[in-house]
Amino acid sequence: MEACFLSYRGKCVLVTGGLGFIGSNLVVRLVELGARVTVIDARILGCGANNQNLAPVAGDVCVIERDIAEAESFADILRRTDLVFNLAGEISHVHSMQFPERDLRLNTESQLRFLLACRNAAPGIRVVFASTRQVFGIPRYLPVDEAHPIRPIDFNGIHKYAATQYHLLLRRLGELDAAVLRLTNVYGPRMALAAPCQGFLGNFFRRALTGRPIELFGDGLQERDAIYIDDVVDAFLMAGLHPDFAHEDYNVGAPCGIALRDIAAAILDAAGGGEVRYRPFPPERKAIDIGSYCTNPARLEEEFCWRPKVSLAEGCRRTIAYFRDTLPFYLDGAAEPACPLTDHYEEALQQAPVRARV
Repeated sequence: MEACFLSYRGKCVLVTGGLGFIGSNLVVRLVELGARVTVIDARILGCGANNQNLAPVAGDVCVIERDIAEAESFADILRRTDLVFNLAGEISHVHSMQFPERDLRLNTESQLRFLLACRNAAPGIRVVFASTRQVFGIPRYLPVDEAHPIRPIDFNGIHKYAATQYHLLLRRLGELDAAVLRLTNVYGPRMALAAPCQGFLGNFFRRALTGRPIELFGDGLQERDAIYIDDVVDAFLMAGLHPDFAHEDYNVGAPCGIALRDIAAAILDAAGGGEVRYRPFPPERKAIDIGSYCTNPARLEEEFCWRPKVSLAEGCRRTIAYFRDTLPFYLDGAAEPACPLTDHYEEALQQAPVRARV
């Protein structure tokens, strides 16, 4: 598959949210492919930014600490960019219910301002946006395809859906070449472990790595599709180079669900043992729980020839191995990484000339 990504060599790529879990894995891969990468990240507390995530490529990436809502202030960077991967935003569904106005600002208002800046500075540029399966709400059928009714059950899903529509409207108007990848439960190296509100998988791995029991709400028979980060990065890389999208949005996930108790067992097996405990659903979690869920990624598979390659067992082994060496950087009060990142705005400006737009 790497051969089909050779076109990234020399490309100027902008990754928003590039200090977070998915963004940083994408950045590392892009650097390995020879791309010239600029990261925009506001380092907003609770959104997953971690300097350690880019430690392997810290000398090869331009990192600019800026909110995407201030995109007009880095318009010169946009003019020099060939491609945008847009992964900035708040991901916690629980936080969105506690602080809905914050979620609105981070996931909707900031996105609109960023896209308008892209339209003005780099008309027609390709923007690949990371959305969430949470926009579908409680599934009416499984597996969930792109035609499933939209009925989010939390503010995060509503705000992400609004941001999705901003991207697609500008695509239909011919002002941006936008596409949306709708993600499900992603796990792997560099995932956020410190905040339980950022997803059950990070919480499961954190507990396994620190010798604490994994807690399951209910009976643990609810199903989820868990997908390893490398498979997700492949989907983004394919979307970045795809010659002409036949559709506007694509589900990215594993085609079959796995019971939460079995996911917990796979994580504990990779960690060398541990305990699972069952407890009643807390009311605030029950209110936004969607029950069983699995994705139908057939559209992505057919159009991109994409397939998830990493099994749950192998993905858990790789994830545990990564955190065995780096765990102090991912816990509460994490230590500073050996190679702290600094703002590289001027360096990013010098990476490439302003692009001619048609």
